Amino acid sequence: MALRLRPRESEFYDLFTRQAEQLVLGARLLTEAVGATDRTEVARRMRDAEHAADETTHQVIRQVNTTFVTPFDREDIYALASRLDDIMDFMEEAVDLLVLYEIDRLPPGVQEQVDVLQQCATLTADAMPRLRTMTDLSEYWIEVNRLENTADRSYRRILATLFGGGYDALEVLKAKDVVDSLEAAADAFESVANIVEQIAVKES
Repeated sequence: MALRLRPRESEFYDLFTRQAEQLVLGARLLTEAVGATDRTEVARRMRDAEHAADETTHQVIRQVNTTFVTPFDREDIYALASRLDDIMDFMEEAVDLLVLYEIDRLPPGVQEQVDVLQQCATLTADAMPRLRTMTDLSEYWIEVNRLENTADRSYRRILATLFGGGYDALEVLKAKDVVDSLEAAADAFESVANIVEQIAVKES
């Protein structure tokens, strides 16, 4: 496998930007699935989006493996690409569970979780192109951390509702799997923001 000494300008940045834009689509499909009565079609589109995101992640890895000089540390590139991919996986998992479990009733607070994911996706898509210059990124990771704290509070309230006696045991188990996936996606968004902060500090 031939190694290139330097990447063409923007290759890695373009791929990270594409990954983040795919998350915006994933969050939009997730929102659609939560509000739908028949989720079969949106689940199919979500699977297609997840497969496309996987391919972009593989492109990043191939790029790292065939480039001698990378724009920043290889371990940070791997970590960033991997966590961006994890987010899409968690969102796709939530949609898939909604279909498989045939969930008709979701507890209050799920929409807030989904809204947080949408906001995080938009912020991440806006931030990725700025990796080129490492400028104006601090507001991004601060806001994502704030949103993740909001998601944590929402998650705890949802659990309190689920275990409050208003749902039967099977409903609780099904809904908890979905909200666990949403919480994992929010945590992964925070991890991405933390990785970006780490990269910015190293490169400053």
